[in-house]
Amino acid sequence: MSRDLRPPVDILHYEIVQEQASALGRMGRALEQSLSRLREFDAAHAATDVPEAMQPARRKLVLQAGQALWMFVVQREASGLRDSRHIMRTYNVPGEVQRCMGLAPAPRKPAAG
Repeated sequence: MSRDLRPPVDILHYEIVQEQASALGRMGRALEQSLSRLREFDAAHAATDVPEAMQPARRKLVLQAGQALWMFVVQREASGLRDSRHIMRTYNVPGEVQRCMGLAPAPRKPAAG
């Protein structure tokens, strides 16, 4: 039976770093997925302008991508990675997504009854 001879603080630090890396991976995949959904929507409507009726659906996709971007940036910064320009280039994040990064969706108004 082998016993880990490292001090408990080193073991804890190792576990924290592993969780940070795992969280970064999850956040990066969430950003990739949300950007992919936005790009697929745009590709489906590339031949024509996005119809007026579809604008809210597209806006929702942009806001979701902005939220995913915000979560990823915050997680990276919490891990000590402060330069977000790398994310913007690597993931090819559209400017409109960057501009809505961190915006919370407007609260829904209760239905008038």
